[in-house]
Amino acid sequence: MKKIEAFVRVNKLEEVKNALEEVGLFGMSCEQVRGYGRQLGRTDKYRGSTYALNLLPKMRIEVVVKDEELESAIEAIVSATHTGEIGDGKIIVTEVLDAIRIRTGERGESALS
Repeated sequence: MKKIEAFVRVNKLEEVKNALEEVGLFGMSCEQVRGYGRQLGRTDKYRGSTYALNLLPKMRIEVVVKDEELESAIEAIVSATHTGEIGDGKIIVTEVLDAIRIRTGERGESALS
């Protein structure tokens, strides 16, 4: 099993959700976070004053998938979020040792579906 952690633009959340559902993946967690990468933030004007936004809003999406679903999940996220501009985001994949469904006690991949 693998955990996909994707940091994407806030306005791309619904597109990612729909793309994952199209490839048969129906569970995810998300939260709004703030951070920066190569963008290094941006400057904005508010009431005539210029100020720097060093930490930009992003969505962190977490999905745990079976090994054989990994590539289709990554392709779905990339296709839903790619604009070709700086700030499209990052995807990080890590190994998952175990998953447990609390209600039934199922363990491993059977706890994911």
